Amino acid sequence: MFFTKKIQILLIALVCIAPVACKKKATRVQDNGIPYVPINIVIYPGDPLNYKIQTAGGWQYFSGGVDGLIVYRKAPTEFVVLERASTYSPDNFDARVKVQTDAFTLRDTVSGSKWQIFDGGVMAGPATLPLRVYRNTYDGNALRITN
Repeated sequence: MFFTKKIQILLIALVCIAPVACKKKATRVQDNGIPYVPINIVIYPGDPLNYKIQTAGGWQYFSGGVDGLIVYRKAPTEFVVLERASTYSPDNFDARVKVQTDAFTLRDTVSGSKWQIFDGGVMAGPATLPLRVYRNTYDGNALRITN
């Protein structure tokens, strides 16, 4: 009887806490200042026009998202798709992120903020938030980018 009562209290506590925890996470994602834009793009890495992303370590700019996309081929079957809008100045088109000559660092030339190409993580400020990463799936032929 006592054991059953403990389980009931635990379940009630979990039911009350779960929606609050999920809500906070969703708010944080929207707080980066970058507007939500629906995205559903298909890219064919094997297409000769996309030769820059045919091997691991390659990257290429594409249209889409808020200020454009950076598609980075992390491994033969793994891609990272990043939003080019700076998390420091999301409303400033001139601050959109560019890949640097080392092909590893991304930089907002207005604020000087830097991010890593393989996950969008902040390397140097004043930006404190990572770049938006878009969901993607690759079937060996087509790369589908969604949010």
